[in-house]
Amino acid sequence: MWLIFIAELIGTAMLILLGDGVVANVCLNKSGMKGAGSIQITFAWGLAVMLPAFIFGASSGAHFNPALTLALAVGGSTPWEQVPVYILGEFAGAILGAIIVYILFKGQFDATEDPNTKLGVFCTSPSVPNVGLNLFSEIVGTFVLVFAILGIGNVAGIASGVEKLLVFGVIVSIGMSLGGLTGYAINPARDLGPRIAHAILPIKGKRDSNWGYSWIPVVGPVIGGLLAQLLYIAIPW
Repeated sequence: MWLIFIAELIGTAMLILLGDGVVANVCLNKSGMKGAGSIQITFAWGLAVMLPAFIFGASSGAHFNPALTLALAVGGSTPWEQVPVYILGEFAGAILGAIIVYILFKGQFDATEDPNTKLGVFCTSPSVPNVGLNLFSEIVGTFVLVFAILGIGNVAGIASGVEKLLVFGVIVSIGMSLGGLTGYAINPARDLGPRIAHAILPIKGKRDSNWGYSWIPVVGPVIGGLLAQLLYIAIPW
């Protein structure tokens, strides 16, 4: 149990460090890569998932995502008694990773006036606020993520490690195709953990943490992940 917790904590912290880190790198004033654009952000998020997955895949299965953890528990591949350990590690790691990003980029945060840009480093928001469509976007994105992960695991003969490269491709594909809608959280820990960090950190000139939207990138991914698992179970492979 402790190995699972440590693997999920460190792995999720790495994911957020690299994922939120690229947003800070591209968006904050006085960053050497400011303005690099959405392509760099999208590819970097894929790498942010892939790198800790290689490291901790053998230790915990490299979930780093409560929606995936719950879906795998419903499917029977993750014991239910381990679920709280996974989720606690995932959220703790997400908060830790976001705090490290703030420490590293504090000078850039201080030099950035727009509070929405600062919030956007930590968590997602919709380009067009619409509760129903925003929720649907997160459901669909997470459905694709979880269904693809399950499908990759169903393919015989994949060399060890190649599945991590394929998951990188899945993340990048979702981001390239759907990321402009809600920022494709597709992971409750990825959004809520850094949002909590934003709320508690002494960020100069920050705004509120947009708690009114915060439930969507939590509930949407959980629904999407469960639907993906239920459909996967129903298909007579």
